[in-house]
Amino acid sequence: MASWHDGLAAPPRVLISPRPSDASARGNVLSLRHPRSGDETGYLFIDGQLQEINWFKERYGSWFLGDYVCEDGGLYYCTPVDPIFIFLPTFEAARMSNGKDPGKFRQLDEILYVEGYPGYQQLMDVAEHHMELVCEVKEVANMKFFRLDDSKVLSWLCCKVHNLKEVFPKLGKNYAAQLEKDQLKEAVQMIREYLKDEPWLALLCKKLQLDTNEIINDATTKTNEASFCADSSLAPAPPSEASSLKILQLFLMVITSELLYVSVQSKATNGSAKPSKGRPAKKPKVEVGSKNIKDMFRRVTRSGSGS
Repeated sequence: MASWHDGLAAPPRVLISPRPSDASARGNVLSLRHPRSGDETGYLFIDGQLQEINWFKERYGSWFLGDYVCEDGGLYYCTPVDPIFIFLPTFEAARMSNGKDPGKFRQLDEILYVEGYPGYQQLMDVAEHHMELVCEVKEVANMKFFRLDDSKVLSWLCCKVHNLKEVFPKLGKNYAAQLEKDQLKEAVQMIREYLKDEPWLALLCKKLQLDTNEIINDATTKTNEASFCADSSLAPAPPSEASSLKILQLFLMVITSELLYVSVQSKATNGSAKPSKGRPAKKPKVEVGSKNIKDMFRRVTRSGSGS
């Protein structure tokens, strides 16, 4: 009797994402520019919501999927991301501001035309709905024209920082014991992962009366320490109290909200392939590390250990 994994062109993968409202809904994986680095990054667009695709893997681990053992114990999971972060660099470039000149009003189809990234065109409705929060909008002959507004962007960023700061005390006693200014700096450092230093980080720090260079230097120091630990350790270090708590809360939140949606990601053949007999399948190369969320786990671990 054939098993479900027979005939798969690629090894299965485990993905955790919010359950779509419609069981038959299919999401689209879009390649977009990361708002800070500009690197190509994967996002899942489903149910009108944009989600960042994250990847995490312990050094040792496998998945048991029914009668199949997936040697790659990596975990892919999707986390909702505010699309304003994703659109911010694109709208900033489109207005072509110069000095005191606030720039030009542009239509969405012009703004979201990014060469080599057709995925932006699929987010027209999302952009129209969200970017009004941070843009001046003019309507002429039933056509809307958008121009990024610095003061609106800054107000939106301050709201994000303060909302994030309010969550810290719930992550454990180590965060709860932090001074308010330290929590504010921590929140800004997290927000910075989705912002360019110029102009937005500089404007945000000025508004919150924080030292921009201190924020940048602290983030650089923590990144270097995490890279050194990752390169020099023979085995993964045991998670700290704060790290364990963060991971546990993340999964409890997913499970209790009935958002757990595990799917096996694979590309099936055209149906004519049959399982090979006698010859074992080639083992896939095992990767170790994490993408996108590595810094988050590193930060929580460092904060929890008091360093």
